[in-house]
Amino acid sequence: MALTKDKKQEIVAEVANLLSASKMTVIAAYPGTTVQAIQQLRRSGKATNTQVRVVKNRLVIKALQQIEHLKGVDTSSLAGQLLYAFNPEDEVAPAQTLAQFAKSNNSLQFIGAISADGSLLSTDDVKALAALPSKEQLRAQLLGTIAAPLSGFTRVLSGNLRGLLYVLQAKAEISQ
Repeated sequence: MALTKDKKQEIVAEVANLLSASKMTVIAAYPGTTVQAIQQLRRSGKATNTQVRVVKNRLVIKALQQIEHLKGVDTSSLAGQLLYAFNPEDEVAPAQTLAQFAKSNNSLQFIGAISADGSLLSTDDVKALAALPSKEQLRAQLLGTIAAPLSGFTRVLSGNLRGLLYVLQAKAEISQ
């Protein structure tokens, strides 16, 4: 069933809002992927606040032209069956969500990504982003790095006390 002109305009406005709010929009081809698999991808994206949408490329191009800082984006690679992953909070989450899905679904292939500043990232750049740790993992690593000197210091102090205890215990055993 063909989309009406009003419905197309509504979709273009919605995609324009998603593009302007998104820190990173990852583009992937999905030939041969089942509807159930796409639905599963959408559900897994909700955990990271990533919205996965299948939109006609022509409507995405019109949405890009409506956004001032995205007008210069090269749209020549937007051909075929494509899906778009948007995330307003995290630059890496859309790439990670799609990469995780691609491990179990070989038909998904990265095309590229559109960053918030309007630059187009290549497939290799998107794969490199997907390999980065998530924000939560980076925060945990940072906390571990910050806490390491303090925990090392407490181990050194307890080591001195433990050494004193061993000396006193050895002296007590010799005295008996």
